[in-house]
Amino acid sequence: MTTFQDPSTLTPAQARALFRAGTERPTTGWADGYTQTNLIAVPQDWAEDVHEFCRRNPQPCPVLDVSAPGDPATQLAPDADLRTDLPRYRVWHNGALTGEVTDATGLWRSDMVAFSIGCSFTFETGLRAAGIPLRHAEQGRNVSMYVTNVQCEPAGRLYGPMVVSMRYLPAERVAEAVRISGAMPAVHGAPVHVGDPAELGITDLDRPDFGEPVAAEPGDVPVFWACGVTPQAALMASQPPFAITHAPGYMFLTDKQDRDYRTD
Repeated sequence: MTTFQDPSTLTPAQARALFRAGTERPTTGWADGYTQTNLIAVPQDWAEDVHEFCRRNPQPCPVLDVSAPGDPATQLAPDADLRTDLPRYRVWHNGALTGEVTDATGLWRSDMVAFSIGCSFTFETGLRAAGIPLRHAEQGRNVSMYVTNVQCEPAGRLYGPMVVSMRYLPAERVAEAVRISGAMPAVHGAPVHVGDPAELGITDLDRPDFGEPVAAEPGDVPVFWACGVTPQAALMASQPPFAITHAPGYMFLTDKQDRDYRTD
């Protein structure tokens, strides 16, 4: 970046303008204090299935907003356009990833319904404020994400496994991280697992399914949160004819503040 050296100091509108102009960067640490969201947009005839899937699986898929059919606007940022204002999108056909783009305008159908789903990057603000280290941010990497052996509750035609994001944390800070994130259920809440990844069916933490591998420091333990990439795993399993999502780690920056989603 040349105009803004520290992405954490940007406003959400400034960040969205950069993404609209073609900047491609994972958004962890961007626009500090503002909520980020995952995106899944599907044709209207699949929207009810997606909505019910999210309702039945609220920890990985907490819905913060749903658009009207064909409308790329969101009440989470009234001046934004969901077709252009994310740094990277994924395009899906029949459950297969067929491309990644930085502008989804030409792909956005007149019947698309967009779901904005809470993101764990939101509670990272509280972790940073408490002085809890975030290894992926320290190492300049996207967060690690893994497909688990935990099956979500199916809804209509949609089914699939839960995806988790993993953060290495110092063992003595885990309880504090559980408390901080647990106060934000709208953005995944408390971790779903701490410790042995094999209990989630994860065989190698150095080979994430999404994102990038992150190195642990001495005394760290892996901590796993339900992840908003779960709908993408459901797309792969259920194979709807068409969908547009965010690229994992490349989120939408809303105008909502992180504290808006705290319950304590």
